[in-house]
Amino acid sequence: MKLQQLRHFLFVVEEGGFRVAANRANRTQAALSASIKELEKTLDQRLFESGNKATLTPFGESCLPKIQQFISVYQAFEEDLRATAAGDKGKIRIASVPSLVTKLLPSVLVAYSKKYPDIEIVLIDDNAVGVANRLLTGEVDLALGNCTSINQTDIDFTPLISDPIGVVCLKSNKLNNESSQSQGLKWQQLMAEPFIYNGTCRLLENTPAEVLNRKARYTVENITSLFSLLRNDLGITTLPKLAFPSNEPELVWLNLLDPSLNRQIGIFKLANKTISPPAQAFYELCVTYVQEHYLL
Repeated sequence: MKLQQLRHFLFVVEEGGFRVAANRANRTQAALSASIKELEKTLDQRLFESGNKATLTPFGESCLPKIQQFISVYQAFEEDLRATAAGDKGKIRIASVPSLVTKLLPSVLVAYSKKYPDIEIVLIDDNAVGVANRLLTGEVDLALGNCTSINQTDIDFTPLISDPIGVVCLKSNKLNNESSQSQGLKWQQLMAEPFIYNGTCRLLENTPAEVLNRKARYTVENITSLFSLLRNDLGITTLPKLAFPSNEPELVWLNLLDPSLNRQIGIFKLANKTISPPAQAFYELCVTYVQEHYLL
């Protein structure tokens, strides 16, 4: 029994005759009749009464709802597979550093969800190392962050944004003055302040400012805890600009002039591994969106 034969059967019923059904099937009437006869032979029962009136036999009447149901289910199945292949349905898993979850990703997700409303999105925020590990273990399809902690041979990395590193302190701190606001700060100016080490301070390594990491009084990984220490005047820290809240009332972000550092933010996936169509669609949309809306 072939799918095409079942469809030909429904065409004859729906069109009320073999000639019109043949036109709809883009077949000759003889070819359509042969298809129906082959189906009847397989079932060992006639589906239509003799003649060309397309009148169903009692057996044909009993088969009609079953065949309609089967074709309907098959069409839905076919459409679902095509939608998944086109990236219109499915699920994607994305890991991101927290600063992008709060600033960059929401805008990208809005644009993506409008274009692909039926895609389920699982979003996980983690530090740079955690994001990398989740990607390498296959827990997520895509990751966003800086790729300094990942072997370049393991990933395909596409840069999105160059994120400058700055100093974060209380607005009342003496470091916050007209000069630092307009020109920035040098690492030597930070030596007299208690330093709070956070995960992004790894970016200071292999620079003269690495001495700040070695003299750190506090080590904090959680961003909420970090800002709590900063607001309680327990020290200063360095952070990428994207990691600093836009409307922070008590703290200030000041550019680190010397050394001048930037965190290269990008989207990455495993090398030599095909990702799902929905994930590929997100990857492409994210790159395009950032190119159009953000300065690299």
